Amino acid sequence: MVGAGVTTLVWDLGYPGKIRKIFQRPKPREGEEEKMTSEALEQGSWFNSSRSSEVYEKPLPPPPPAYSTRSSVVSEFAFRYPRPVPQPPARYASAVPQHDDLTRKAPASSTSDISSMSWPLGTAIIAFFLITFILTIAFHAILRHKTQAFSLFSSLYLAGTIIFGGGPVVIPLLREYIVSPGWVSPRDFLLGLAVIQAFPGPNFNFAVYLGSLAVAGTPVPSYLGALIAFVAMYAPGLLIVVGFMGLWRILRDKAWFLAILRGVNAAAVGLVFTAVYKLWQMGCLTAEVQGGSPLGTDPWLVAITGTAFVGGAWFRMNPPVAILLGGAMGMARYGIFSR
Repeated sequence: MVGAGVTTLVWDLGYPGKIRKIFQRPKPREGEEEKMTSEALEQGSWFNSSRSSEVYEKPLPPPPPAYSTRSSVVSEFAFRYPRPVPQPPARYASAVPQHDDLTRKAPASSTSDISSMSWPLGTAIIAFFLITFILTIAFHAILRHKTQAFSLFSSLYLAGTIIFGGGPVVIPLLREYIVSPGWVSPRDFLLGLAVIQAFPGPNFNFAVYLGSLAVAGTPVPSYLGALIAFVAMYAPGLLIVVGFMGLWRILRDKAWFLAILRGVNAAAVGLVFTAVYKLWQMGCLTAEVQGGSPLGTDPWLVAITGTAFVGGAWFRMNPPVAILLGGAMGMARYGIFSR
Protein backbone atom coordinates (compact mmCIF):
# COMPACT_ATOMS: atom_id res chain seq x y z
CA MET A 1 0.00 0.00 0.00
CA VAL A 2 2.86 2.36 0.83
CA GLY A 3 4.59 1.54 -2.43
CA ALA A 4 1.42 2.18 -4.44
CA GLY A 5 0.89 5.57 -2.79
CA VAL A 6 4.50 6.66 -3.30
CA THR A 7 4.48 5.47 -6.92
CA THR A 8 1.35 7.48 -7.74
CA LEU A 9 2.78 10.55 -6.01
CA VAL A 10 6.03 10.33 -8.00
CA TRP A 11 4.06 9.88 -11.23
CA ASP A 12 1.78 12.87 -10.59
CA LEU A 13 4.74 15.10 -9.74
CA GLY A 14 6.16 14.38 -13.18
CA TYR A 15 9.48 12.92 -12.12
CA PRO A 16 9.51 10.23 -14.88
CA GLY A 17 9.19 12.95 -17.52
CA LYS A 18 11.92 15.03 -15.91
CA ILE A 19 14.26 12.04 -15.82
CA ARG A 20 13.46 11.26 -19.46
CA LYS A 21 14.28 14.82 -20.50
CA ILE A 22 17.71 14.54 -18.87
CA PHE A 23 18.71 11.61 -21.09
CA GLN A 24 17.10 12.97 -24.26
CA ARG A 25 19.18 15.07 -26.63
CA PRO A 26 17.71 18.46 -27.55
CA LYS A 27 16.40 18.52 -31.12
CA PRO A 28 17.74 21.33 -33.40
CA ARG A 29 15.20 23.93 -34.39
CA GLU A 30 14.19 23.93 -38.03
CA GLY A 31 13.70 27.66 -38.15
CA GLU A 32 13.21 30.55 -35.80
CA GLU A 33 9.77 31.98 -35.50
CA GLU A 34 9.36 35.49 -36.87
CA LYS A 35 8.11 38.06 -34.45
CA MET A 36 4.92 39.93 -35.12
CA THR A 37 5.58 43.61 -35.80
CA SER A 38 3.26 46.55 -35.74
CA GLU A 39 3.67 46.89 -39.50
CA ALA A 40 2.42 43.33 -39.98
CA LEU A 41 -0.58 44.10 -37.84
CA GLU A 42 -1.49 47.10 -39.99
CA GLN A 43 -1.22 44.93 -43.10
CA GLY A 44 -3.60 42.34 -41.67
CA SER A 45 -1.22 39.47 -40.86
CA TRP A 46 -2.33 39.14 -37.25
CA PHE A 47 -4.09 35.81 -37.83
CA ASN A 48 -0.91 33.77 -38.48
CA SER A 49 2.33 35.11 -37.04
CA SER A 50 4.13 31.76 -36.79
CA ARG A 51 4.31 31.00 -40.50
CA SER A 52 7.63 30.29 -42.19
CA SER A 53 9.38 32.69 -44.54
CA GLU A 54 8.09 30.83 -47.59
CA VAL A 55 4.53 31.36 -46.51
CA TYR A 56 5.15 35.07 -45.88
CA GLU A 57 6.24 35.52 -49.48
CA LYS A 58 2.74 34.63 -50.64
CA PRO A 59 0.30 37.52 -51.05
CA LEU A 60 -1.75 38.24 -47.97
CA PRO A 61 -5.52 38.61 -48.02
CA PRO A 62 -6.85 42.15 -48.08
CA PRO A 63 -7.18 43.67 -44.62
CA PRO A 64 -10.56 44.69 -43.20
CA PRO A 65 -11.95 48.00 -44.43
CA ALA A 66 -11.93 49.53 -40.98
CA TYR A 67 -8.14 49.28 -40.92
CA SER A 68 -7.21 49.69 -44.64
CA THR A 69 -9.03 52.90 -45.48
CA ARG A 70 -10.02 56.05 -43.65
CA SER A 71 -13.41 56.36 -45.29
CA SER A 72 -15.21 54.43 -42.58
CA VAL A 73 -14.45 56.85 -39.78
CA VAL A 74 -17.74 56.30 -38.02
CA SER A 75 -17.32 52.53 -37.80
CA GLU A 76 -13.71 52.86 -36.63
CA PHE A 77 -14.72 55.37 -33.96
CA ALA A 78 -17.55 53.10 -32.78
CA PHE A 79 -15.13 50.19 -32.62
CA ARG A 80 -12.51 52.07 -30.58
CA TYR A 81 -14.96 53.93 -28.34
CA PRO A 82 -17.98 51.71 -27.76
CA ARG A 83 -21.08 53.18 -26.23
CA PRO A 84 -21.43 52.16 -22.56
CA VAL A 85 -24.19 49.69 -21.72
CA PRO A 86 -26.90 51.31 -19.59
CA GLN A 87 -26.96 49.98 -16.04
CA PRO A 88 -30.09 49.54 -13.87
CA PRO A 89 -30.71 52.02 -11.06
CA ALA A 90 -28.94 51.38 -7.79
CA ARG A 91 -32.19 50.74 -5.93
CA TYR A 92 -32.93 47.72 -8.13
CA ALA A 93 -30.96 44.48 -7.87
CA SER A 94 -29.12 43.50 -11.03
CA ALA A 95 -30.54 40.41 -12.75
CA VAL A 96 -27.21 39.59 -14.41
CA PRO A 97 -24.51 38.26 -12.06
CA GLN A 98 -21.46 40.46 -11.97
CA HIS A 99 -17.86 39.30 -12.24
CA ASP A 100 -17.28 39.66 -8.50
CA ASP A 101 -20.33 37.50 -7.78
CA LEU A 102 -19.01 34.73 -10.05
CA THR A 103 -15.52 34.69 -8.57
CA ARG A 104 -16.59 35.04 -4.97
CA LYS A 105 -16.63 31.68 -3.18
CA ALA A 106 -19.76 30.70 -1.34
CA PRO A 107 -19.39 30.47 2.42
CA ALA A 108 -18.92 26.90 3.56
CA SER A 109 -21.85 25.67 5.55
CA SER A 110 -21.53 23.46 8.54
CA THR A 111 -23.64 20.76 6.91
CA SER A 112 -21.24 20.41 3.96
CA ASP A 113 -18.35 19.45 6.19
CA ILE A 114 -18.11 15.79 7.04
CA SER A 115 -16.93 16.58 10.52
CA SER A 116 -16.60 19.49 12.90
CA MET A 117 -13.70 17.79 14.66
CA SER A 118 -10.52 19.84 14.97
CA TRP A 119 -7.25 18.60 13.56
CA PRO A 120 -5.49 18.45 16.99
CA LEU A 121 -8.16 16.04 18.23
CA GLY A 122 -7.86 13.95 15.07
CA THR A 123 -4.08 13.84 15.44
CA ALA A 124 -4.44 12.76 19.08
CA ILE A 125 -6.77 9.90 18.10
CA ILE A 126 -4.34 8.65 15.44
CA ALA A 127 -1.45 8.92 17.90
CA PHE A 128 -3.45 6.91 20.45
CA PHE A 129 -4.05 4.21 17.86
CA LEU A 130 -0.36 4.04 16.93
CA ILE A 131 0.65 3.73 20.58
CA THR A 132 -1.83 0.92 21.24
CA PHE A 133 -0.78 -0.86 18.06
CA ILE A 134 2.93 -0.70 18.93
CA LEU A 135 2.33 -1.87 22.50
CA THR A 136 0.11 -4.75 21.38
CA ILE A 137 2.60 -6.02 18.83
CA ALA A 138 5.51 -5.57 21.25
CA PHE A 139 3.81 -7.55 24.02
CA HIS A 140 2.82 -10.24 21.53
CA ALA A 141 6.47 -10.65 20.51
CA ILE A 142 8.02 -10.34 23.98
CA LEU A 143 5.70 -12.39 26.19
CA ARG A 144 6.47 -16.10 26.14
CA HIS A 145 3.51 -17.37 28.15
CA LYS A 146 0.53 -15.62 26.61
CA THR A 147 -3.06 -16.50 27.18
CA GLN A 148 -5.02 -17.59 24.14
CA ALA A 149 -7.40 -14.67 24.60
CA PHE A 150 -4.56 -12.15 24.38
CA SER A 151 -3.06 -13.95 21.37
CA LEU A 152 -6.45 -13.80 19.69
CA PHE A 153 -6.76 -10.07 20.41
CA SER A 154 -3.24 -9.20 19.22
CA SER A 155 -3.54 -11.29 16.03
CA LEU A 156 -6.88 -9.79 15.04
CA TYR A 157 -5.73 -6.28 16.02
CA LEU A 158 -2.87 -6.68 13.58
CA ALA A 159 -5.20 -8.07 10.92
CA GLY A 160 -7.63 -5.18 11.37
CA THR A 161 -4.79 -2.70 10.96
CA ILE A 162 -3.12 -4.03 7.83
CA ILE A 163 -6.32 -4.85 5.90
CA PHE A 164 -6.97 -2.48 3.00
CA GLY A 165 -9.87 -2.93 0.62
CA GLY A 166 -12.19 -4.86 2.91
CA GLY A 167 -14.42 -7.58 1.53
CA PRO A 168 -12.63 -10.82 0.63
CA VAL A 169 -9.23 -9.40 1.62
CA VAL A 170 -9.85 -10.28 5.26
CA ILE A 171 -10.49 -13.98 4.59
CA PRO A 172 -6.88 -15.10 3.82
CA LEU A 173 -5.55 -13.13 6.80
CA LEU A 174 -8.07 -14.71 9.16
CA ARG A 175 -7.16 -18.14 7.85
CA GLU A 176 -3.48 -17.43 8.50
CA TYR A 177 -3.96 -15.96 11.99
CA ILE A 178 -6.70 -18.31 13.25
CA VAL A 179 -6.35 -21.62 11.41
CA SER A 180 -2.54 -21.81 11.25
CA PRO A 181 -2.08 -21.75 15.08
CA GLY A 182 -4.62 -24.58 15.35
CA TRP A 183 -7.35 -22.62 17.15
CA VAL A 184 -9.96 -23.45 14.48
CA SER A 185 -9.96 -26.40 12.09
CA PRO A 186 -9.96 -25.75 8.32
CA ARG A 187 -13.30 -27.52 8.02
CA ASP A 188 -14.99 -25.25 10.57
CA PHE A 189 -13.35 -22.25 8.91
CA LEU A 190 -14.74 -23.04 5.44
CA LEU A 191 -18.18 -24.01 6.75
CA GLY A 192 -18.41 -20.78 8.73
CA LEU A 193 -17.24 -18.84 5.67
CA ALA A 194 -20.02 -20.36 3.57
CA VAL A 195 -22.61 -19.46 6.21
CA ILE A 196 -21.30 -15.90 6.58
CA GLN A 197 -21.31 -15.34 2.81
CA ALA A 198 -24.94 -16.38 2.66
CA PHE A 199 -25.97 -13.57 5.01
CA PRO A 200 -25.72 -9.80 4.49
CA GLY A 201 -23.15 -7.70 6.29
CA PRO A 202 -19.39 -7.17 6.11
CA ASN A 203 -16.94 -10.05 6.11
CA PHE A 204 -15.48 -8.69 9.34
CA ASN A 205 -18.39 -10.41 11.09
CA PHE A 206 -16.63 -13.66 10.24
CA ALA A 207 -14.05 -12.77 12.91
CA VAL A 208 -16.78 -12.87 15.57
CA TYR A 209 -17.60 -16.44 14.60
CA LEU A 210 -13.92 -17.41 14.64
CA GLY A 211 -13.38 -15.69 17.99
CA SER A 212 -16.07 -17.77 19.64
CA LEU A 213 -14.47 -20.97 18.32
CA ALA A 214 -10.87 -19.90 19.06
CA VAL A 215 -11.40 -19.80 22.84
CA ALA A 216 -13.02 -23.23 22.96
CA GLY A 217 -11.36 -25.39 25.59
CA THR A 218 -10.13 -22.36 27.59
CA PRO A 219 -11.56 -20.70 30.72
CA VAL A 220 -12.75 -17.82 28.51
CA PRO A 221 -16.41 -18.23 27.53
CA SER A 222 -17.34 -18.26 23.86
CA TYR A 223 -19.33 -15.01 23.98
CA LEU A 224 -16.31 -13.20 25.47
CA GLY A 225 -14.10 -14.59 22.70
CA ALA A 226 -16.58 -13.26 20.14
CA LEU A 227 -16.49 -9.84 21.85
CA ILE A 228 -12.67 -9.82 21.88
CA ALA A 229 -12.57 -10.63 18.17
CA PHE A 230 -15.17 -7.96 17.42
CA VAL A 231 -13.26 -5.20 19.25
CA ALA A 232 -9.88 -6.26 17.82
CA MET A 233 -11.13 -6.28 14.22
CA TYR A 234 -13.20 -3.09 14.26
CA ALA A 235 -11.17 -0.84 16.60
CA PRO A 236 -8.22 -0.07 14.24
CA GLY A 237 -10.44 0.97 11.34
CA LEU A 238 -12.74 3.05 13.53
CA LEU A 239 -9.84 4.90 15.19
CA ILE A 240 -8.13 5.63 11.88
CA VAL A 241 -11.32 6.86 10.19
CA VAL A 242 -12.39 9.05 13.12
CA GLY A 243 -8.87 10.47 13.41
CA PHE A 244 -8.67 11.33 9.73
CA MET A 245 -12.03 13.07 9.87
CA GLY A 246 -10.29 15.81 11.82
CA LEU A 247 -7.44 16.00 9.28
CA TRP A 248 -9.54 15.64 6.16
CA ARG A 249 -10.46 19.33 5.89
CA ILE A 250 -6.75 20.17 5.84
CA LEU A 251 -5.57 17.38 3.54
CA ARG A 252 -8.43 17.17 1.03
CA ASP A 253 -7.10 20.11 -1.04
CA LYS A 254 -3.52 18.80 -1.15
CA ALA A 255 -2.62 17.34 -4.54
CA TRP A 256 0.04 15.05 -3.09
CA PHE A 257 -2.40 13.57 -0.60
CA LEU A 258 -5.03 12.89 -3.27
CA ALA A 259 -2.36 11.23 -5.40
CA ILE A 260 -1.44 8.91 -2.52
CA LEU A 261 -5.11 8.02 -2.01
CA ARG A 262 -5.51 7.08 -5.68
CA GLY A 263 -2.52 4.77 -5.45
CA VAL A 264 -3.81 3.17 -2.25
CA ASN A 265 -7.22 2.57 -3.86
CA ALA A 266 -5.62 0.92 -6.88
CA ALA A 267 -3.51 -1.34 -4.67
CA ALA A 268 -6.59 -2.26 -2.61
CA VAL A 269 -8.34 -3.43 -5.78
CA GLY A 270 -5.33 -5.62 -6.54
CA LEU A 271 -5.48 -7.12 -3.07
CA VAL A 272 -9.16 -7.94 -3.57
CA PHE A 273 -8.29 -9.92 -6.70
CA THR A 274 -5.52 -11.69 -4.78
CA ALA A 275 -7.93 -12.64 -2.00
CA VAL A 276 -10.48 -13.96 -4.50
CA TYR A 277 -7.78 -16.11 -6.09
CA LYS A 278 -6.80 -17.54 -2.70
CA LEU A 279 -10.44 -18.34 -1.98
CA TRP A 280 -10.60 -20.12 -5.31
CA GLN A 281 -7.58 -22.19 -4.32
CA MET A 282 -9.15 -23.44 -1.06
CA GLY A 283 -12.89 -23.28 -1.69
CA CYS A 284 -13.61 -26.95 -2.39
CA LEU A 285 -14.32 -28.87 0.82
CA THR A 286 -14.78 -32.63 0.70
CA ALA A 287 -14.77 -35.49 3.18
CA GLU A 288 -11.33 -36.56 1.95
CA VAL A 289 -9.79 -33.06 1.90
CA GLN A 290 -10.81 -31.22 5.07
CA GLY A 291 -8.36 -28.37 4.50
CA GLY A 292 -9.89 -27.35 1.20
CA SER A 293 -8.75 -27.74 -2.38
CA PRO A 294 -9.01 -25.61 -5.57
CA LEU A 295 -12.47 -25.21 -7.04
CA GLY A 296 -11.07 -26.05 -10.46
CA THR A 297 -10.80 -29.70 -9.51
CA ASP A 298 -14.60 -30.08 -9.81
CA PRO A 299 -16.17 -29.00 -13.14
CA TRP A 300 -19.59 -28.58 -11.54
CA LEU A 301 -18.21 -26.05 -9.04
CA VAL A 302 -16.57 -24.20 -11.94
CA ALA A 303 -19.98 -24.04 -13.63
CA ILE A 304 -21.59 -22.68 -10.46
CA THR A 305 -18.86 -20.05 -10.10
CA GLY A 306 -19.20 -19.01 -13.75
CA THR A 307 -22.98 -18.78 -13.48
CA ALA A 308 -22.77 -16.50 -10.45
CA PHE A 309 -20.12 -14.32 -12.10
CA VAL A 310 -21.92 -13.94 -15.45
CA GLY A 311 -25.29 -13.40 -13.77
CA GLY A 312 -23.96 -10.67 -11.52
CA ALA A 313 -21.73 -8.94 -14.09
CA TRP A 314 -24.01 -8.87 -17.16
CA PHE A 315 -27.55 -9.80 -16.09
CA ARG A 316 -27.75 -7.81 -12.84
CA MET A 317 -28.52 -10.83 -10.73
CA ASN A 318 -29.01 -9.96 -7.06
CA PRO A 319 -26.53 -11.59 -4.64
CA PRO A 320 -29.27 -13.39 -2.66
CA VAL A 321 -30.59 -14.90 -5.90
CA ALA A 322 -27.07 -15.98 -6.89
CA ILE A 323 -26.54 -17.61 -3.48
CA LEU A 324 -29.84 -19.47 -3.65
CA LEU A 325 -29.11 -20.55 -7.21
CA GLY A 326 -25.68 -21.83 -6.19
CA GLY A 327 -27.22 -23.79 -3.32
CA ALA A 328 -29.82 -25.30 -5.65
CA MET A 329 -27.12 -26.30 -8.15
CA GLY A 330 -25.12 -27.85 -5.31
CA MET A 331 -28.14 -29.86 -4.20
CA ALA A 332 -28.71 -30.98 -7.77
CA ARG A 333 -25.12 -32.21 -7.98
CA TYR A 334 -25.54 -34.07 -4.70
CA GLY A 335 -28.77 -35.69 -5.91
CA ILE A 336 -27.21 -36.81 -9.17
CA PHE A 337 -23.77 -38.02 -8.13
CA SER A 338 -24.59 -39.42 -4.67
CA ARG A 339 -26.51 -42.38 -6.09
